[in-house]
Amino acid sequence: MPMSELTNNSYSRLQDSLERLEGKTKALLEAVEQSHKERLALENKIEDAQGRIQQILEKLPSQADTGQLDLLSVHPKDMQ
Repeated sequence: MPMSELTNNSYSRLQDSLERLEGKTKALLEAVEQSHKERLALENKIEDAQGRIQQILEKLPSQADTGQLDLLSVHPKDMQ
């Protein structure tokens, strides 16, 4: 095989390898971008859930409001 043919063959293989790597790199970058979008969406859902939990907690009777808290407790005579 002449030297120029070996060089052309090596160059062609190198180009093919670079094209495959470019495709894989592009796919990885797209996956990272998608992951980032999904993370932002999950963070927003978590913030919304925390807000809803806070609203629920604010509606609960305070510890100073013993009349309402007694309704939630179990009295010893009820256990007999």
